[in-house]
Amino acid sequence: MPWKISSLTIVLVLWLAGCGDDAVTRLQDPQLPEHPPRCLRLDVLQTDPELARAMRMLYPFQEDCPYRLVLSTKSGIVCNSNANAPRKTLSNFPSAYLRLEIYRGMDLLYSYYRDLTHAPDREDLGLALDRTMRETGMKSPER
Repeated sequence: MPWKISSLTIVLVLWLAGCGDDAVTRLQDPQLPEHPPRCLRLDVLQTDPELARAMRMLYPFQEDCPYRLVLSTKSGIVCNSNANAPRKTLSNFPSAYLRLEIYRGMDLLYSYYRDLTHAPDREDLGLALDRTMRETGMKSPER
């Protein structure tokens, strides 16, 4: 009986671990959460115009802000390398990504990167922005 409980625990832990946000974040400026930006300016790179509009609805960006939030996405990524054949066959191989980066001038302060198995959507943007706000100490706007 004890082995059944421990087996169930292991399965439950593995299942719950798969439900988290698998994004990679990096805080380049350790002082950022103590002195977070009070505003952001949006710069959009390689992104569907609909996603740019969705991002503008999620946060009140200001054109005169010294802090830039750079949004870049890509979807429809195809890897033709034979080295990845087993991974593509046996798992959800990413076909898209979402990246958010915060800069002050040319200095990178924070980055968020997430591989996706689908084209980025508004929900992905919301999750990315929420985590970015939380990790940088910024206050989330009322939505």
